Amino acid sequence: MSQDSFGSLAGRTVLYTGAAGGLGLQTTLSLLRTGARVVAIDNDAAKVAALREAAAGLEGLTVGTLDLGDLAALRSGLDALSAEVGGFDVVINNAAIYPSKPFVDYSIEEMQRVQRINVDAGIVCVQVALPHMQAVGRGRIINVTSVTLSGGWAELAPYVQSKGALLGLTRAWAREFGKHGITVNAISPGAFPTDAEKIHADFAAYEKRIYDHQAIQRRGAPEDIANLVMFLASDAASFITGQAINIDGGWWMN
Repeated sequence: MSQDSFGSLAGRTVLYTGAAGGLGLQTTLSLLRTGARVVAIDNDAAKVAALREAAAGLEGLTVGTLDLGDLAALRSGLDALSAEVGGFDVVINNAAIYPSKPFVDYSIEEMQRVQRINVDAGIVCVQVALPHMQAVGRGRIINVTSVTLSGGWAELAPYVQSKGALLGLTRAWAREFGKHGITVNAISPGAFPTDAEKIHADFAAYEKRIYDHQAIQRRGAPEDIANLVMFLASDAASFITGQAINIDGGWWMN
């Protein structure tokens, strides 16, 4: 899909968590190329440096190295950034942590930390962005869930729980915010090549499992995610809300 297809994103301000990561960087660059402004929230120094380098020559990037685990500081930081850029038109809740071990080995504090970063931080992002969206009568919220919600892997209980919560919020927010011209959708990526794959000790077996499940026999690419996110963020998707859209090569079919 050409960049010209997303012309309505020019001049929009996007709040994007995990914007420098494996599923974030390409989308961030694509958004910048349309003329959008991206407020990238990421505190991985190496990834942020790579994003800045990749975005050299492109206008509109603001980086906020905020800790999603500290909700009070996150809200304060986002309030300041919102005031600086004049409000957020699009929120993309993408950042997540994904510890892996048997369920009985998790402490309740570990479970709560995953929920705090993967879900509660996204709630804060939406609460900060919502007044501006309501005032202008338009907004886009995109929550990134996961193919693991289909029951694809064991030993990821807090991660799967968090993604289920985001899906529930997608539907609740879509119903509540629609009267303000705000759409809320979820995208559910399959097995994309990111740092998350490092939790799989037997990579060959893991990759075989992917191909055994997918209808399309190639690995997903960051551009695939970018195209879907940008479509949902654009005016072209103004009548789509409350939906969970799989982007997984046909792994899970609704």
